[in-house]
Amino acid sequence: MSLWSVVSQMPPEEFSGLFTEFPRSLRCLLAEWLENQPWEFINGSDAFCTSMASGMLSAMLEKLRGLAGSEGQPCQILQQVNGIENAYRQDPLRLAAVLKTILEGEKAAVLKRDQHLPLSFHRRQEELKFSLGLQRLQHRIREIQALWERDGPPAALQPNMRDPQLKTEGKTLESELPTMILEAVKELEVAKQQVLKRIQIWKRQQQLAGNGALFEENLAPLQKRCESLVEVYFQLHQQVMAASAELGPELLPRLLERFTEVLSSLVKSSFLVEKQPPQVLKTQTKFQASVRFLLGPQLLKASAKPYMVRADMVTEKQARELALSAYSNTLSESTGEIMHNVVALETNPTSGTCCANFKNVLLKKIKRCERKGSESVTEEKCAVLFSTTVALTPSNLSVHLQVLSLPIVVIVHGNQDNNAKATVLWDNAFSEIDRVPFVVAERVPWEKMCDTLNLKFMAEVQTTKGLLKDHYFFLAQKIFNDHSTSLEDFQSRSVSWAQFNKEILPGRGFTFWQWFDGVLDLTKRCLKSYWSDRLIIGFISKQYVCKLLSTEPDGTFLLRFSDSEIGGVTIAYVIRGKDGSSQVENIQPFSAKDLSIRSLGDRIRDLVQLRNLYPNIPKDQAFGSHYNKEQTGKDGRGYVSTAIKMTVESERDQRPPSAVGAPPEVPSPQVFNLPMLQPELHPESLQSVLSPLCPPAPFCPQPVPTGYPPAESGINRMVSDSLAPSFPSASPMLSPPLVLDPTLPRCQDLAFQNPGPFMPSQYLPGGPSPEPQDEEMPELAAFTPLVDAPLQNSPRWMPPSMDLSPGSDLDQFLQELPLEGPVLGPPFTPPPQRSVYPSPSASCWGLGEARWDDSIRPGHA
Repeated sequence: MSLWSVVSQMPPEEFSGLFTEFPRSLRCLLAEWLENQPWEFINGSDAFCTSMASGMLSAMLEKLRGLAGSEGQPCQILQQVNGIENAYRQDPLRLAAVLKTILEGEKAAVLKRDQHLPLSFHRRQEELKFSLGLQRLQHRIREIQALWERDGPPAALQPNMRDPQLKTEGKTLESELPTMILEAVKELEVAKQQVLKRIQIWKRQQQLAGNGALFEENLAPLQKRCESLVEVYFQLHQQVMAASAELGPELLPRLLERFTEVLSSLVKSSFLVEKQPPQVLKTQTKFQASVRFLLGPQLLKASAKPYMVRADMVTEKQARELALSAYSNTLSESTGEIMHNVVALETNPTSGTCCANFKNVLLKKIKRCERKGSESVTEEKCAVLFSTTVALTPSNLSVHLQVLSLPIVVIVHGNQDNNAKATVLWDNAFSEIDRVPFVVAERVPWEKMCDTLNLKFMAEVQTTKGLLKDHYFFLAQKIFNDHSTSLEDFQSRSVSWAQFNKEILPGRGFTFWQWFDGVLDLTKRCLKSYWSDRLIIGFISKQYVCKLLSTEPDGTFLLRFSDSEIGGVTIAYVIRGKDGSSQVENIQPFSAKDLSIRSLGDRIRDLVQLRNLYPNIPKDQAFGSHYNKEQTGKDGRGYVSTAIKMTVESERDQRPPSAVGAPPEVPSPQVFNLPMLQPELHPESLQSVLSPLCPPAPFCPQPVPTGYPPAESGINRMVSDSLAPSFPSASPMLSPPLVLDPTLPRCQDLAFQNPGPFMPSQYLPGGPSPEPQDEEMPELAAFTPLVDAPLQNSPRWMPPSMDLSPGSDLDQFLQELPLEGPVLGPPFTPPPQRSVYPSPSASCWGLGEARWDDSIRPGHA
């Protein structure tokens, strides 16, 4: 994006004072071309600046005359062009100053509004500055050559470097040559600093790319810049050596020392890590990396044996020592064992690159160093040191090259990954250029943290829709534990590393980063399209949701990320209570696993309670494109299709139970044909049967609700809860039937769902029955009644597998029970608030109720 593309969208009144000496209409015509000329870097009035300004004026006039033919008013444009030529032909430096003022005014206006300039414009300006400096340096070399050609020995002449426009009148070799060479060397050092700065910027951009920033990985422009500067270096060095006698014994050594320092800096700085190893590195895991020597194709001397590059793991302390020694020391000991860590440095003539590619590197183990204070393993930083020794042409100079990778956190288990990523994120975001390894600030402005979180979110989710101001407000309240009422309250604050990923959030079991990383993972895996369509508000508190929805119509809903769970998204919706008041319900959060079973869009479609997405968008309109097609009919194998549906039961939807402890009655078709109770059965006739089974408290089993409590959500059941057993039960397993005395009225196949303390639940129902049995139910052997001699008229039962001796505890207990009339024990007391008469419905026969496995979370399919 050019500067003009931004300026042209701004009100013209903001720039009215800039175009007094240059028409705005011509600025519109020239647009981006004007920005691509080094007007701002022509400082001075020497011959080089005058020559550059004159050439740029001629190029501009030619450009304008070419554009005049394509415009609607060529005569007016040509008239303005002629005016510009007449005004500035004699003084092109004045035109450069006018255009420099216009460009600086436009930049100031854009910075005031946007706080930054377009990145492409910034890069182009930096390239123009270096290019102009290199041209100035080449101009100096030509001046020196012209002076040497005029007054120097004939053997030193180089006709191909002769510039006929150079004027050296009045200059003598002895008086001017040292001064001109010193100026040229100074400009060489300035150009070198520009190249080194550009390399540092590239490294910093590579580090920010680890957090998701845009990054121009192509090193070809930077390599070309290094090579052009080295070429100029050798030209100037040749001139200095030729003029060694004129420079004298004092000046020459100092100049040669400066030359050596320039070349050494360029060579060492051009050894780069082109592809970084993973910044969170697990032991026993293979990884890849590559290093590149930018000046290798130009300077590397041919060798019979290839130059080898070695990779070693170093601690933060070792990295700091190497940096302080300007990478002149060699590594004494590696802090980890790396397999396949030596690779050849190869030059590719076709691509013009010199690289060493590590393809199957394996960190076998790591030696931990002593940590400071409360520092954890995942806060310990290491790095990979790449090193080699090469010989350079033409001087056969041997140079030891070393370069460090970005900081690495080594882990040994996957559960350390989350905290390791926090360390890497903080270091990548807030480290400074050319720092001491690996020093980083402990506190940073909250605004910078917002930019970092937004960058990371967009990169991880791979979306163009970033965080909004309201999201930053919620995140600030969360990380600072401060429910201030305005975003401005947080703008001047700073956030610490401890607040980011060491301190546990109040009332939670995790840190701020652990929670935020869970949101990243969930959104990346399951919610990318919903977020990109702005269907998820996400970062909003439960309290603020209640405030937003409290005045909305019934069925209005929104989506937010769970506060209490890591990696959960929940639906908040409005319902009306029995009194007509508005209530906001929050459905239990869905995890990534839940959404992999049934997508968020399909869950929203399932819920009839949801009508409009906040503020007022019909849910089918908002989420229709996210619905999956429902499969109907039979599949190719002839099977009938099935589907999972989600339901939500609110308190308003639940029908009150008929008695305390009874399950809610849900109408459902009767599925089974069950035997009916004989009409002559009365409760008093069951006393002799039930007394041994239900002795006085505390041995009588207490009633337990049979069905699930109303869950937030569930799956449509094939067997209704109306088939729940009449007797209390904590298990759906059927109990064995009773075999009654033939003299008593008979209840056929009467079964208890809860066998009680004297009825072992491992025995299944069976026994003789005149009623027809279900064809799919296996018929099991009947239980044989056991009758004691003193109590022959009292029915008792024992499992056939239990052969108890007369002195057993159970027998003794039964004999000690009080007798009343002809039966054992007191009259039968029914369970509290439950009828002793079995219901004629299907559930009373112990068939149990249809229930899903308890491993399924309530509310989720």
